[in-house]
Amino acid sequence: MSFFRRPDYVSETTQFINELKAQKPTLEAEQREGRGLLWDRPQNRQLQAEFNDARVAQKPYVYGSDLNRAS
Repeated sequence: MSFFRRPDYVSETTQFINELKAQKPTLEAEQREGRGLLWDRPQNRQLQAEFNDARVAQKPYVYGSDLNRAS
């Protein structure tokens, strides 16, 4: 062992997460399942293309763009 080697540092947050995983071993699987419900979904590329085509371009300066119009 090296004379200059420092003891391994583990932050309080890492300790907490490790303890939580030890208490509840199914935690990571449950997180993956929850992610699958919200994020890992098949995408409809045709529908996304239609949304992009229907998008209206924003004016360069939003506030006061209609100054020529009578109030």
